[in-house]
Amino acid sequence: MTLRFDYSGCVVLVTGGTQGIGFGIASAFADAGACVHITGTRAAADDYANDLSRFSYHRVRMENPAERAALSEAIAELDILVNNAGAAGDDEYSLEGHERIIEINLNAVVDLCYRFRERLSARKGAIVNIASVASFIGMRDQPAYAASKHGLVGFTRSIADLWAKYAIRCNAVAPGFVDTAIIEWARSDAALMQKFVQAIPERRIGTPEEIAACVLFLASPQASYVRGHTLVADGGYTLR
Repeated sequence: MTLRFDYSGCVVLVTGGTQGIGFGIASAFADAGACVHITGTRAAADDYANDLSRFSYHRVRMENPAERAALSEAIAELDILVNNAGAAGDDEYSLEGHERIIEINLNAVVDLCYRFRERLSARKGAIVNIASVASFIGMRDQPAYAASKHGLVGFTRSIADLWAKYAIRCNAVAPGFVDTAIIEWARSDAALMQKFVQAIPERRIGTPEEIAACVLFLASPQASYVRGHTLVADGGYTLR
């Protein structure tokens, strides 16, 4: 896929940019000329299978407010904030499990938006939050994940309205089923994978590059009149 965007001279932060969708987003921005910062949970960039050498790596466990604060202090200027880092759990019906997912998927996003607001305003920047199709449906096995992603869409719309006065645009992308390592549990079961694919009108799962294209568009001047929108990229899954 050829991305026709020029981000030369722009500073971009992609949280959770070490693998999967986040790596696809970070790579697309770097390909377009941006200086890209990424976060991950491991001690060093070399601890990941992907080559992260062209990014500035920051270890940030998103449930840790002190590490989020250190990230903010480490980046002096910022044009684009992509809040991609997220988590789901096996114990989301416990209060402890619920609180952890909400902290990572929603509270951390809010915190980083607030911390970087002045720097984004100074550069007339943009925020793109990575939501999910779970922002619009129930997930009986992952109630905290669904709640966090529903909340993220509401937060995106709210600050998009208020922060227009700061010259910051805020939008979101809601991916559906995407081909990353996180779906190995489904890929290993051919019948289950076929079931998922049959539920998608496009009859295939998406790619990180397709999600990245949506993010780069929403962050770009070409989307200058788009505010508070959640762009669903799910091959039509939520149409049914």
